[in-house]
Parts: sequence; C-alpha cells; structure tokens
Amino acid sequence: MSTTIRPELSKKNPYWIEKHRYYELKHFCLQYPIWKKARAALSGLSQRPLDMVTSKGNFSNPTAKCAEAREFYSKRIELIEQAATETDAELGDYILKAVTEGISYDHLKARLEIPCCKDVYYELYRRFFWILNRERK
Repeated sequence: MSTTIRPELSKKNPYWIEKHRYYELKHFCLQYPIWKKARAALSGLSQRPLDMVTSKGNFSNPTAKCAEAREFYSKRIELIEQAATETDAELGDYILKAVTEGISYDHLKARLEIPCCKDVYYELYRRFFWILNRERK
C-alpha cells in the first residue's frame, strides 16, 4: 500500500499552497515525460509530427513552427528541472523522478535507495511544489 500525500496542509506550514493548485501543479509535472518525448520527436523537420506542434494557424514556415514547439516543451521541462534542483541539490534527482513519474517514497527507498527518511522526503516534496507554484504564476 502506497502512501498518498495529503493535498492540503495546515496554512501554518511554510510550504502551504491551495489544494486545487497543488493538483494542478502535480498534473503539470506528470506531463514531463510526454514533453520530453515530444521535444525529442521535433529534432528534425523530416521527423516532425504535426499533431505535437502546439501553435495553430498557417504552416507556411514549418521550421519556425518546429522551433516554437521545441521552445514550448523545453521551457516547461526546464521549469520542472530547475524547481527540483532548487529544492535540494543532493536529492533533486529523486524529487524529479517522483513528481514526474508519480513514484512514492516507498518505491524510491526500496528500488532507488533514496538517502533520507520519509519525513525529510515529504518536506522536500512539499517544498518542490511550493517553489514550482512560485515560479509558475
């Protein structure tokens, strides 16, 4: 049985964010693997899948549209990665894996041997979403 973090904390907690904003950010992070795949698919014009291009309108300049789409995905990927790094330099990779793949602390401990206790992990997990909330206004 996996532990599910409570979406709402006490307002006295320094990392408090509103419950629905937390869910919004959580689902934003779960799109990370999709964005990485889409960005990789946009590596060249001959491989460019038109359904992944986010801009709508006339495709008179496919190279520019491809570049815009790559920038769109890159900014979102970078935002999540920077928030994870800012959360904790040593445990940022674990936090990134957890928030982008929906992995629990128990899985991180058993499979990836995260070097911290559950309390520290969940404090950093909350801090990550607080940082992401601050950066993604």
